[in-house]
Amino acid sequence: MKRLITAGLFATTLLGAQAQTFNDNARVRSAEPQYENVSVPRNECTNHWINEHERGGRGAYERQTQNQDRNYGGAIVGGLAGGVIGHQIGGGAGKDAATALGVVLGAIAGDRMENNQQPRVQYDSGPAETVQREVRRCRTVYDTQTRITGYKVTYDYRGQTQTTFMRTNPGNNLSVRVTVDPVEQ
Repeated sequence: MKRLITAGLFATTLLGAQAQTFNDNARVRSAEPQYENVSVPRNECTNHWINEHERGGRGAYERQTQNQDRNYGGAIVGGLAGGVIGHQIGGGAGKDAATALGVVLGAIAGDRMENNQQPRVQYDSGPAETVQREVRRCRTVYDTQTRITGYKVTYDYRGQTQTTFMRTNPGNNLSVRVTVDPVEQ
């Protein structure tokens, strides 16, 4: 039984020595906002008009040109061959006319064979046109913004002044948690 009484007294002592916690109100003296500077990126875009020179636009036209480097060897050889053939075909007074006609037709045939008689096609728009075009240019710009990070709060509780940092402004009163611990001597 003695043991039971000792255990009970020991448990009561432990419970009495335990800290007690409760909530109370304190009067706020000041709440000073605390700031920080933050660099915030943003896109800044501008539009510019530029002049461009354009070829082959709506006014383009087709121009046929002859080969610049003509070969006359085919016309000469064709004319000689045509003259020989025309001279053999013709007879009497028509022999000279047949020879002349053979020379002309042979020269034309030889020239076509030599130079392939297909004109080159080139596209030419004439003078260049100036056209305006809008160009958009963007760049990242950093703006410095000041933001409130919280409040430095000074408050009075039972004659003592305390300071703490809070995320929000508490107003005129601040709820505080009070812990009472016995002091051992």
